[in-house]
Amino acid sequence: MPQKVTLTFVLLCVAALYAQPPRPSAAGLEPAWEIAPVLVEMGDHAARLLPVLDRVDVKSWMAKGASATYADQLQSSREQAKALAESARALSRNPEKLSASLEFFFRLQGLDTMLKSLEEGIRKYQGPQAAQQLASIDAENGANRERFRGYIVNLAALREEQFEVMDREAQRCRGILTQRALPATSGRKK
Repeated sequence: MPQKVTLTFVLLCVAALYAQPPRPSAAGLEPAWEIAPVLVEMGDHAARLLPVLDRVDVKSWMAKGASATYADQLQSSREQAKALAESARALSRNPEKLSASLEFFFRLQGLDTMLKSLEEGIRKYQGPQAAQQLASIDAENGANRERFRGYIVNLAALREEQFEVMDREAQRCRGILTQRALPATSGRKK
């Protein structure tokens, strides 16, 4: 019976922590309704990359001596752009999910790196005008990318703060339980 009471007490302590609304960190976490449109725009941006990537002619590059790696990068860029478009919309419905936010941001960074490499190939094998078009479309997302990066940093700081509060509260609850258990066990004979 005392174990049931102890477990119930601990569960109530943890439930009380989760019942409190999240407090923004010192830097301030943007509310979900403010960052969601940014995510939707980032998804739209990724979708706008696809027609530009479709105009890249890697086969003619390889005929000019380009590495076959460009073909792999192009295919991967298309796949990443499609995945980003889809995951941005899903994430916009629940932007406070840290793991999904991090995954989205890392995928975004990976695509950006591949696009830089493709721009070099386009400039060398297809022409500077086509490379500039890809570079300008890629740059359109810069402000949103930086805003989202700041959002993730603030979200991580908030989650870290919440875990610290939960840990302190759990320690406090354990202390209370230990104090309650000591008088009950000290009166027993061995």
